[in-house]
Amino acid sequence: MYGGVAAVKELSLIVCRGEFLTILGPSGSGKTTALMLLAGFISPTNGDILVGGKSVASVPSYRRDQGIVFQSYALFPHLSVRRNLEFPLEMRGVKAAERADRVANLLARVHLDNFGDRMPSQLSGGQQQRVALARALIADPPVLLLDEPLGALDRNLREQMQSEIKTLHKEFGITTVCVTHDQEEALTLSDRIIVMRGGAIEQIDTPEGLYDRPKSLFVANFLGEANLLNGVIPLPNDATPTSMLSIIRPERIRLAVPHAPTLADAHQRQQANGVVTEVIYAGALRKYNVQVGNNVLIMREHVASDQQVFRPGDQVRLDWLRSDVRLVATETNNGVE
Repeated sequence: MYGGVAAVKELSLIVCRGEFLTILGPSGSGKTTALMLLAGFISPTNGDILVGGKSVASVPSYRRDQGIVFQSYALFPHLSVRRNLEFPLEMRGVKAAERADRVANLLARVHLDNFGDRMPSQLSGGQQQRVALARALIADPPVLLLDEPLGALDRNLREQMQSEIKTLHKEFGITTVCVTHDQEEALTLSDRIIVMRGGAIEQIDTPEGLYDRPKSLFVANFLGEANLLNGVIPLPNDATPTSMLSIIRPERIRLAVPHAPTLADAHQRQQANGVVTEVIYAGALRKYNVQVGNNVLIMREHVASDQQVFRPGDQVRLDWLRSDVRLVATETNNGVE
């Protein structure tokens, strides 16, 4: 509770052994509070937290056998890389010879063999992140907690570290819970994703399930972009305008000139005519905004050398497979609009 407001409510979930679970949500959704509960930095006002079948809700953080990686890395600035990694082992009473072996092996695993004597201030952001991951893994904890682990890195380095984290997770097989607001990061790393909103779980599913089968407009828009088709095409007979919305992802729409040849699967498609209002070139992708009546539909396509390029003001025909249209709820189960 914060000032009488429940930061997290009705949070009930099971994390499978060896799973990579990501908690995703906007600021104020409760995702960081959920991680702080798991880490033991705050205590739940109700309910329990079980790890391996044993309650840890009243166990302080320093006595929980878990690894934690913070966005700020939280390395000891006065200790060398090697000493940073040795510290958790010393606290567990591991003998010096075994500590040295485990530190050397893990430094090699994160490609920092020759950096053991350096201080954290002498490392790049990516190298510091590797040290933080190694320190969290070195004691072989049953649970690894990641708090916005890549938020301080630039895009290219972030993508490299996503690949590194995924490889390490596969190799160590450690149960991992990650908190992030980065949708791409969540989709890339996770076995399952929890989308939170207003302190409650909005939806839990695999990355493919969340993206392709969102249950609400909030999830659809938070995990990518979604075009509203209400007012463009009629809703199915079993849906009402007040309860369901019809959506489609931008990459599922095809653009063509108004009188382009009919496709062989035309009977499986829906179509609409519109006018291009904006074209955005983004390297590998080209994005179109198309005015269709009172609606603006977004369309994305991968850039290819032989494709037709439309310009603002061009008349176009949009079409998509009926099977790519999804119905989502206008309201969510936690009552937040």
